[in-house]
Amino acid sequence: MRVLLDECVPSGLRRELSGHDVRTVPEMGWAAKENGELLDLAAPAFDVFITTDQKLSYQQNVANFDIGIIVLVARRTKLEFLRPLMREVQLVLTEIRSGEVRMIGV
Repeated sequence: MRVLLDECVPSGLRRELSGHDVRTVPEMGWAAKENGELLDLAAPAFDVFITTDQKLSYQQNVANFDIGIIVLVARRTKLEFLRPLMREVQLVLTEIRSGEVRMIGV
């Protein structure tokens, strides 16, 4: 699975996604892009976009993008708060479809 981590997601989370091809928004040179433009860029190259931006699905019609979106919901966006969600992320990665948004941690 080709996974893109949003710039608001700690890059250290990639270690929790072994077995997947994981890149970050800054690595791709897409830092500071608006969500719509970012999803336009990501959709052809990635299967899933992981973010902590809970407003994304309200700001964008994600069904229009050929990419699945996982939104991590935790008290803080630090690695130690997000790491416990990764078991469920691994499961969701096996079943998520393009244009679908899955909230994890709610």
